[in-house]
Amino acid sequence: MGAAGKEEEKQALIFTYGTLKKGFSNHGLLENMFATGDASYLGPYTTLDEFPLLCGPFKVPFLLNFPGSGHRVAGELYAVSPAALARMDELEGTTKGHYERLPVKVEPVGRGEEKAVMRAEAYYAHRSYAEEMWRRGGGGEEGNGGAFFGSYTEKEAEGYVKRADRPQHVSFLDQIRLFISSPANTSNSYDSD
Repeated sequence: MGAAGKEEEKQALIFTYGTLKKGFSNHGLLENMFATGDASYLGPYTTLDEFPLLCGPFKVPFLLNFPGSGHRVAGELYAVSPAALARMDELEGTTKGHYERLPVKVEPVGRGEEKAVMRAEAYYAHRSYAEEMWRRGGGGEEGNGGAFFGSYTEKEAEGYVKRADRPQHVSFLDQIRLFISSPANTSNSYDSD
């Protein structure tokens, strides 16, 4: 299919806030999609509402679908083809219960009067563990911002462990459960004995 055919496909708008952003470990997936015409960068955006964003096991970022708590989250907006969306869903483990792709409202950063709200989708922590992750991050305590932050930066990503370098004998969901059940003041990694 030529470039004109790709433009005719229904494009999805995806808001990225973590490892898919420029300069982070999974951005190579988007770069490959740029080369094939399956994705385009639309610019820096921020969520319209506040959301909790925190690091889980291996410093993996998780956006929690609890609007009104946390911070307005900074990220990047991309238009992607159906084929690219399927590859992103695979990376994010949507069929495995790792993340779920849900709606989010975002607006462009630094465009003055042109701040039109866009409807996009983002990968949120799956609802099967999101509430426990929220509590683990300090969200269950009145007035406690806990471990939530507004932007996944190099500082938050320090210590991030790529998927291939994580223990292979433990599933990602089990790693999440271990992280949730560990004391909040321990390392953000799963220690393999």
